[in-house]
Amino acid sequence: MSGHRLGDDLDDFCIKCKRLTNHAVVSILNDEVAKVRCRSCYNEHDYRHEKAPPSKKELKKQQELFNEVLGKIQSPAE
Repeated sequence: MSGHRLGDDLDDFCIKCKRLTNHAVVSILNDEVAKVRCRSCYNEHDYRHEKAPPSKKELKKQQELFNEVLGKIQSPAE
């Protein structure tokens, strides 16, 4: 069990504020925190476990690497 209850405070990365802020637990699913509400901007979002989403630069780099790997794979018909 996670030990969290509805309304408890925890830290999480707010996608609207773009920083680590204080959040309130809004939803719990299977004994794990599912949704939280930022106490600064009141935006509700999925619990991100204090991790920031990847930047657009990181996503572009991942996409380029993925396309490079796909380019090296030959189709079975050839």
